[in-house]
Amino acid sequence: TVNCFGMLKIGAKSVLITDPRKMDDFIKVLKSHPFSVITGVNTLFNGLVQRPEFQNVNFEHLKVAVAGGMALQKAVADKWKYLTGNDIVEGYGLSETSPLLTCNPIDGTEKLGTIGLPVPSTEIKIVSDEGATQGVGEFGEIWARGPQVMMGYWQNPKETDIVMEGDWFKTGDIGFFDSEGFIKIVDRKKEMINVSGMKVFPNEVEDVIAQLEGVLEVGVIGVAHKNSGEVVKAFIVKKDKNLTEEVIMKHCRDHLVAYKMPKFIEFREELPKSTVGKILRKELRKEEIANAL
Repeated sequence: TVNCFGMLKIGAKSVLITDPRKMDDFIKVLKSHPFSVITGVNTLFNGLVQRPEFQNVNFEHLKVAVAGGMALQKAVADKWKYLTGNDIVEGYGLSETSPLLTCNPIDGTEKLGTIGLPVPSTEIKIVSDEGATQGVGEFGEIWARGPQVMMGYWQNPKETDIVMEGDWFKTGDIGFFDSEGFIKIVDRKKEMINVSGMKVFPNEVEDVIAQLEGVLEVGVIGVAHKNSGEVVKAFIVKKDKNLTEEVIMKHCRDHLVAYKMPKFIEFREELPKSTVGKILRKELRKEEIANAL
């Protein structure tokens, strides 16, 4: 929706990449089109900047890169900026919101690490588990209402009642407002890890691990543990084959408090992804549950 209607609105030519997982072919397309706008998920941008040939793409016409669908990792944003000279700005939305709710401005006032400001005619509030509207800097679930928010799920009133409170849509994402009104997403509510009653958000752990040069991709989930209820497990695809668990654990100790540390690390050749390249934590959780049976 963003690409088809957004690019149509500004009179841009759209080039559809049918399989962005074929990075070498993708880069050939980028070389043949002097592109000015590119949209994608963190995994896509990460895959591009890891390819040496990407440095030979002409970025002269590039005006804006927009990330959505999953958290943009700082290591990826920094490398993209270094190679292209441009920032990646984040936006946010869901299928239920047609799909955009917020986006960073692209006039130089963007705030990296946030999903930006509500788009026109859209209201956002942060709500606690008890139903109270949260203040600046206070965590809670992101609720939204506006003309783009769905009326409900088709012929499914039960599920509709779960996510709708009047005309407010409960996104299932945890976030907060900063002092300037920009919104920061912490993680999915359902994917929060409970370690002995302490909240651990996978995005934070993934962002720390992704800063290691030898890491290509990382996915973090919570797994059951007899002593603490849940513990953190990290699935890692190596960029450097010599990367060891000891190096990762030392790096985590330097940047994370003890209860957020991975208890388990598993190296993989690849991680499960959606058709647009988003890492699917739910598939990793399914595998863990199946292996535990």
